[in-house]
Amino acid sequence: MNRPPVHVAIALNWARAQLEAAGVASPSAEARTLLAHAAGVGLGELVLMTRLAPEAGERFADLVDRRAAGTPVQHLTGVAHFRTVGVAVGPGVFIPRPETEVMVGWALEAIAGLASPVVVELCTGSGAIARALAAEAPQASIHAVELDPPAARYAERNLFGTGVDLRVGDMADAFGDLDGTVDLVISNPPYIPLEAWESVQAEVRDFDPGAALFSGPDGLDAMRVVARVAARLLVPGGVVAAEHAEVQHDSAQQVFLDHGGFTGVRDHQDLTRRWRFVTATRI
Repeated sequence: MNRPPVHVAIALNWARAQLEAAGVASPSAEARTLLAHAAGVGLGELVLMTRLAPEAGERFADLVDRRAAGTPVQHLTGVAHFRTVGVAVGPGVFIPRPETEVMVGWALEAIAGLASPVVVELCTGSGAIARALAAEAPQASIHAVELDPPAARYAERNLFGTGVDLRVGDMADAFGDLDGTVDLVISNPPYIPLEAWESVQAEVRDFDPGAALFSGPDGLDAMRVVARVAARLLVPGGVVAAEHAEVQHDSAQQVFLDHGGFTGVRDHQDLTRRWRFVTATRI
């Protein structure tokens, strides 16, 4: 690939063309993100720049090359933005997606009227959901658990200083000390069926850890654990929210219906109007 010119506007056009040719979905936005990272400035500062230092231009070119080859932009910058927060990400941890933000918004509304709500996140991964909840609901007591050690290290970094109680272990038997005291359980568990491996986007399959993606023959093994744990943790009237794949619109709800300990089971769409997360209320 040719090196880009040091003029900012021309460099952005060059990068946009390279990323578009590589099939990147948002080439303009990602070109700006990579240029800001290479130059060591915020996105808002790009409008004030006209030229790049030669070393920044070289860094930018390398980042564009790697992005065009398939590396997620979040791995290149080391940061994923989620609602009002940014979290450190990289190899070994699931990159939080914008579609999950709607579920967090629902959760915030669910606890808005409580003076001191107790919240548990299962399968916290990078800690993005717990960090966002801590930032937007400072009145809440938030607890999170992650099983995978590499992901847990990211969570420890991202949740440091937030007051979130992070534990490393299996969600199936986590938080026994909180049984029957929790107002909200939230989770983005793995939910891709094992047999769907080949249909998963290469960028997801090759860079996100498999433990955060795949969950048994129908993709709902982890969801069943979420239902069992939520039933154990929640107070009567407490609520659970869990993300799923669009094709699991019916089957994810059925998990909570089959459990028998919940009422008001319903599904919700994300901003793209795809079925994205199920909610239920503890009987």
